[in-house]
Amino acid sequence: MLAIVDDKIPFLAQVLEPCGIKVRYLPGAAITAADVRDADLLLVRTRTRCDAALLAASRVRFVGSATIGIDHLDTDYLDRRGIRWCNAPGCNAASVAQYVVSVLVNYAVHFHRPLAGLTFGIIGAGNVGSRVAAAARALGMRVLLNDPPRAEREQDGRFLPLDVLLPQADVISMHVPLVDSGRHPSRHLAGEKFFEQLPPGTLLLNSGRGEVVDSEALKRALQRQSLTAVLDVWENEPAIDRTLQELLWLGTPHIAGYSLDGKANGTAQVVRALAEFFQLPLRDFRPADLPAPPRSILHLPDGLPPAEELQRAVNFSYDVRRDDAALRRDPGCFEFYRGNYPRRREFGAFTIHNASAAVAGVLSELGFQG
Repeated sequence: MLAIVDDKIPFLAQVLEPCGIKVRYLPGAAITAADVRDADLLLVRTRTRCDAALLAASRVRFVGSATIGIDHLDTDYLDRRGIRWCNAPGCNAASVAQYVVSVLVNYAVHFHRPLAGLTFGIIGAGNVGSRVAAAARALGMRVLLNDPPRAEREQDGRFLPLDVLLPQADVISMHVPLVDSGRHPSRHLAGEKFFEQLPPGTLLLNSGRGEVVDSEALKRALQRQSLTAVLDVWENEPAIDRTLQELLWLGTPHIAGYSLDGKANGTAQVVRALAEFFQLPLRDFRPADLPAPPRSILHLPDGLPPAEELQRAVNFSYDVRRDDAALRRDPGCFEFYRGNYPRRREFGAFTIHNASAAVAGVLSELGFQG
């Protein structure tokens, strides 16, 4: 068998080869129909559009994406062709939650706005949104949820319509997939009407899909009203809107889910799925132990205010401001930075000593070692 594999999928080198599979590693954005013509399986990330144009002349039987999203997969076409496909739902949920928490603790200190008691609205309560909700609750925030598909299925009153949630929110975080049709399309969900309903001083985060936010409407909102915005995902990325970037508090190059832990989870889920399909001895595959961070233990000084304790602890594991600074230095480095992203471990790889009693409890709920 022949496998074509995005060369940025980590922890995959020499995993398939012992099973008798020939593997060609290629840049995801450069994979062509000619490359996959004789392939049996294709493993990708978000930069490979898997549709008829790529696969019609191929013998590919399995497509796996080591990502949570599927908007780069033409699933209708894959199903019609009888091509088995899979993605990795939830693989980077903890990584995105770490990103959001870093935004929040830095926001609290930078804008002198304590998080406890603020209302946090989550748009999209799937694997990622639910993990973010748990982190926000650990920080003492009041969490409101909007998820129309889940509201229809579950009918338990936990989910609010947007026009009820938005006017109450101090913080909004977007975690919906990109959907263009059906009962609940999400493209440009955050448009003019959306922004008009936000209270003054709202913080908006989007780490889901760039097209969920109407960039032009967001620019107008940032120019005319009291609104703070943080984007990790962008319309038309990697060709990001430089004017919009200048209006943001923080802007990062689609790396919220890029922890080593999340990447390892994504690779493992896809390998297990293809092992099941092709009957390979990899059904329990898990990458070997992940490398430890260069510094994993932090001793907090005495006497810090709680907000600064949280900020130091969270930023010790991951400081979102560094990714913002890198993109501002060179907005054209968007793809290069993603492809060469520094190693990042999640909260559980770090130990925090000497936290005050109140902060220690929060850190423990977030996943830190004590």
